[in-house]
Amino acid sequence: MDSDASSVAPILAGLRCKCPRCGRGDLFTGYLTVAQRCSVCGLELARGDSGDGPAVFLIFILGFIIVPIALMVSMRVDWPLWLTGLVWGVVILGGTLGLLRPAKGVVFALQYRYRRAEFEGPDDRDSDRTPGA
Repeated sequence: MDSDASSVAPILAGLRCKCPRCGRGDLFTGYLTVAQRCSVCGLELARGDSGDGPAVFLIFILGFIIVPIALMVSMRVDWPLWLTGLVWGVVILGGTLGLLRPAKGVVFALQYRYRRAEFEGPDDRDSDRTPGA
């Protein structure tokens, strides 16, 4: 393992949405679109795939935090049902959209840390096969 890769904390790089190897290049080109390569170190970022993990983690985390708060507020405040749905819908949607990108960055950085071969492997995975075999 090179010293540059071991000096980057995966959680911090993920939260900052930076490259998991160098910690300086941007991880995303759009809101959730992963860059093809790191502009600083050249790591092929397109090889990684966080899948639905970040969304699932946010569902559990935000549900665990927001649902008890919403229940406590609902027992103490007599809001109309439409206002309750509007307020908590905006809170949940805002929390999800605000945290989805950093959550994807963290999952991506942890994937790089523990499955580095997927990012840095050869372009042709079947190159060790003989032609016609």
